[in-house]
Formats: sequence, C-alpha cells, structure tokens
Amino acid sequence: MSTYILVITLVGLAALAMAWVPALLKRTFISYPIVFLLAGVGIYLLPVELPIPDPMWQEDYVVHLTELSVIISLMGTGLKIRRKVSWRNWQVPLRLVSITMLLCIGGLALLGWGVLGMSAAAAILLGAVLAPTDPVLAEQVQVGPPHEKEEDEVRFSLTAEAGLNDGMAFPFTWLAVVIAIAAEATDSEWLSGWLLRDLLYRIAAGILIGFLIGRGLAYLIFRLPRISSFPKAQEGFLALSATLVVYGITEMAHGYGFIAVFVAAITISSWEPEHEYHTEMHDFVSQVEHILMVMLLMVFGGSLVFGLLDNLTWQGAAVGLVFLFLIRPLAGLIGMLGISMPLQEKLGISFFGIRGIGSFFYLSFALDKVTFVEGDQLWSVVSFIVLVSIVLHGVTASRSMRYLDYQRKRYNGNGAQTTAPKSNTLRA
Repeated sequence: MSTYILVITLVGLAALAMAWVPALLKRTFISYPIVFLLAGVGIYLLPVELPIPDPMWQEDYVVHLTELSVIISLMGTGLKIRRKVSWRNWQVPLRLVSITMLLCIGGLALLGWGVLGMSAAAAILLGAVLAPTDPVLAEQVQVGPPHEKEEDEVRFSLTAEAGLNDGMAFPFTWLAVVIAIAAEATDSEWLSGWLLRDLLYRIAAGILIGFLIGRGLAYLIFRLPRISSFPKAQEGFLALSATLVVYGITEMAHGYGFIAVFVAAITISSWEPEHEYHTEMHDFVSQVEHILMVMLLMVFGGSLVFGLLDNLTWQGAAVGLVFLFLIRPLAGLIGMLGISMPLQEKLGISFFGIRGIGSFFYLSFALDKVTFVEGDQLWSVVSFIVLVSIVLHGVTASRSMRYLDYQRKRYNGNGAQTTAPKSNTLRA
C-alpha cells in the first residue's frame, strides 16, 4: 500500500470526524484536541508504514506548518471579536499581554537557568515560547462566532489575549536568538539592535501594516459596493486570502506578521460589525484552521510515540507543572490587580492560559535560526507542558465555563452587573 495514499486517507478521515466530534463532545468534559491527540498516538502505534515524525521535530517543516496554522487562527480570532478597541474595553487583555506575559517569561527563564541549568539564551527562549497563550487550541474558552453577540469578560479576555500575545512574544524569541548569536560572535551592539529592530520597529510595522490593509479591505468589502457598481464580496475564502496577503507583506517589510494579521482582522470586524459577511469569513477560516489543527495534533501524538519526551527529566516536568499551576495563575492575578471583576472570573482567566501550536512555532523558529545545545531538552520540556495543557485545560474548560456562565446569570438575576456585553465597557 502506498504510504502517500494511506496518509491522505487518514487525514481525510480525521478531517471528516471534525464534522461530528466537537458536537458529540460538547456535553462532556473532554475537548476534541484530546481526542485527536490520542488518535495520533494510536495510529502511530499500529503496525502500518507511516512517515515517522522526528522525535526532535525537524525545524524547517514544523516552522511552516505551525506558522500557517497560527496565522489562520489569528484571523479567525480577530474576526469574532465584537468589542471596540479602547483602553477601557481592552484593559484586561492588554494587561495580560504586558504584565502577565513578562512575569511568565521571567519566571520560566529563571527556572530554566536555575533549575534546569540552561544557558541564559536557552532559558529566555523557554520563557518566550511558552509565555503566549494559544489561539488554536483555546476554542472552548473563547468567544463564539460573529453571530453570537454576547461577549462575557472571561471569554473576551482570553480570546483577545490569545490574539495579541502570539505576536508580542516574538521580540523575546528574537532576544534569545540574538543573545545566542552574540555569545558566539562576541557582538557588543546586540542590545541596541534588538531594541530598535526587533522590539520597536517590527511591532510598529506589524500594527501599522495590519491596520492599513484591514481598513483597505473593509472599504472594498463593505463601503465600495454601496457607493459604486463594485461587486460585493460573497465568498468566505477572502479571509484566507487576506490572511496570506497581510502576513506576506508585513514579513517582507520585516514586521511581525502575527501582529499584523490580528490587527487586520479586528479592523475588518469593527467595520459594520452586524454584517453577515463577517460570519461567512470566520466560518471559512475556522474550517481550514480545524483541518490544520487535526494534522498537527496527530503528528504531535506520533512524535510522542517516537521519543519526543525522551530528554524530559523530573526537574523539567516539575518546572512545567510549576508554570501551569503556579506561575501563570499568579502572573494573571497580578496583571489584573485593581480591575473590578469577580474573583472567580479572574481565576478563570488566570488559569486558562492554554499552551499549544504557537509554542511549537516559536521553538522551531528559534532553533531554525541558531543552534542551541539545549535544543533536545527544550523540545521535551515544551512538549510536556503543551501535552499537560491540552489534557488539563481540555478536561476542565467546559465545566469551568458552564459554572462561570451559571454564576454570571445568577448574579445578573439578582441585579448585579458582572459583564458588559451591551455597552462593551469594563466596570469602573
């Protein structure tokens, strides 16, 4: 039997299962990423000839697969956010991608250096790749598609955080790369180069290009057909095309494409937010995202079978558990100090910092740029944390969100306002 035919059949079956599995699991405590991860493990345990995923993933193809998955997810994430951008409306996610993310990077870097014995560059890389929450695997704790109007504070904050911090982690990934290169070349000007190029210019370029292209596309889609004979956009694949265009142009300008895609998406979604075409675009990119996610989860499962965790020590496992159960929750609570919100909602936002495909992208990206002697160890630690996050958050997300929804309705029934979906503002 042809290996190629077998692979495309398995991918087809997995993608076909996506039509029913999420709905079948909706009333259970299990998330569908767990199912497809286990499917990948099971398939690679069968006595059939399949392409063997490298236990320490080959960085070149992993970079591109995870990159494509993340940018498509970022477009879908931005399109379903209905809240207008302002400091008051976005205060929680902006704190999460600044205060909380920096605390997570610092905490993990210290553990990587002090407990795991990593070099400064590798320790910073460990913190950078695991600091951002994942937009691909966090669907259960995010806001729904555009036609679902209500945005509670927990789902909005986690959705916006996942969209923002996948780009904001890039400067710190570059910091690790620059430090590693500087250590080999004894470059004394690495810090100024990183500050000007990787921190300031690339973030600014991503925001500016994403906004300009997003405004231009929104004008073409919604405004121009009304004032002229310009044809109406009717196909959802426009969102996928826009994703690739925004990302490509931004990367050619040496900006952060992740930031640009998300900014373009929320710029488009803010133009005539009630228009049904937003749902059309979101649904299309969501379907593409699900197919890519299924493929990556199954490959991840196969990699676990073939030794991805072989370099995991008990210290590495302990660091991972400390990060998920202590560092991220505490950093989240610290980031939200002073914000008027029920404690249970703050705990929900702090706990559900899901790690996933984005971490694989950042790690493979960095290892593709420069060789880290701790590369195998980094893969094992990062993979362990992602694995635990998929299982831990996957079995707790559904029940936790239902509990928070119940509490919110109960409080609202008593006249207490806990969210602001109609006014789109935070409480003073």
